[in-house]
Amino acid sequence: MHADLPRFTGSVEHALDEKGRLIVPARFRERLGAGFVLTIAQPDPCLAFYPAPTWAEFCRRLEEVPRKDDSYRRLVRHLFAHTEEVACDAQGRLLIPGPLREYAGIEREVVSIGSLTRVEVWAKERYAAHALPDGEVAEFMAQLGLY
Repeated sequence: MHADLPRFTGSVEHALDEKGRLIVPARFRERLGAGFVLTIAQPDPCLAFYPAPTWAEFCRRLEEVPRKDDSYRRLVRHLFAHTEEVACDAQGRLLIPGPLREYAGIEREVVSIGSLTRVEVWAKERYAAHALPDGEVAEFMAQLGLY
């Protein structure tokens, strides 16, 4: 990834409205830009927002993969079938399509978190279940040589 691509930090707990719309937190909207990408975040059971330049870089890397066998084609089909180009309305909202809400287990309560190159959107209960205990975070940082 290029150093000039947007980085995301922080977290916000909020909820979808009755129509399945999410207000994208203002802290993330500016860096996401006017149009961005909403997709599944496999292997994690959540969704992700990518700014257009970051998504373009991901697509470039995907296109350059030398292995273009059946597994590659199935991956591309699956990922792009669950990917939408989106934009917020004047109130900062966007509709999360039903199949994507279902994939992520999102009914109403969500946590949006900055995750370096993207914003992840988790069902609140799922996020709590996937969070690392503090001791594991410190241990893993040490293993990566970051601590």
